[in-house]
Amino acid sequence: MIPPLDSIADVLDATGDYRVLRRLGAFAPSTEAPNEPTFLGLIVDTETTGTDFAADEVIELGMIKFEYGASGRIYRLVETFNQLHEPRTPISTEITRLTGITNDDVAGKRIDDAAVNVFVADVAVVIAHNASFDRQMCEPHWPIFIDRNWACSCHQVPWQAEGHEGLKLGYLLTDCGFFHKGHRAIDDCHALLALLARSMQTSGRLALACLLETARRPTVRLWAQGAPIETKDVLKARRYRWSVRRRCWYIDLEEDRIEAERAFLSEEIYRRPTVDLPIERFTARDRFSIRTNPDAAQD
Repeated sequence: MIPPLDSIADVLDATGDYRVLRRLGAFAPSTEAPNEPTFLGLIVDTETTGTDFAADEVIELGMIKFEYGASGRIYRLVETFNQLHEPRTPISTEITRLTGITNDDVAGKRIDDAAVNVFVADVAVVIAHNASFDRQMCEPHWPIFIDRNWACSCHQVPWQAEGHEGLKLGYLLTDCGFFHKGHRAIDDCHALLALLARSMQTSGRLALACLLETARRPTVRLWAQGAPIETKDVLKARRYRWSVRRRCWYIDLEEDRIEAERAFLSEEIYRRPTVDLPIERFTARDRFSIRTNPDAAQD
């Protein structure tokens, strides 16, 4: 009798000489009823014609609604949404190569705006694996996303501190021993749901709990107004970004780091005390939004 394939995979894994990846299966709901307050969360992923928020369009919107507890435990998948949309201009061969979506796939298709509004209306948090991209793509098309709390599973989960080298969805899945179809919106949503339901490799904490804890904390944007031009390389090395519109360097920080950053600027950039630098405070309601993008087009 030929041993079951899973048993063969286990034997190979146990040797230490092989690493077997298993195809990601359907999400398994909790067998226990919640014993804590629960909420509805939403995972969203978009496929687009490009990365220009003003000019490019969403050609596929995938969403998964799920129930989670205050502890970060995911109890069940509630509902899925996946629709295609024909853009004004043809999909390029490069985008088809990246997404697998062809012009024939989207011909005559349109995302149902009313259905999107109904789907999103009752969720407590929207999660995307690159929220600064997906949020800014979604808001102009579906304003209901503007007033939602958003969280970024790529940058607001301590993946690297938990033993992961890469932050891409595929890399994280591989680290956990899985693979998935990838790049289509709803497939990536299912993959992210599976990751968020897992315990972290080092701390043992639930990934969703780590994400929600970070997302709830306010962040502050500190503007290095009037920084000498010769300090630009120092600022870039410290992960400051340049705003073309405001012609100023800025950095986004957790609130408890603001005084240390002011001290750095005083000592290394201005060589004098700095107490009057402009700051902006953001929460999950406005973080990653096109409204907080310093170079977003202004009406």
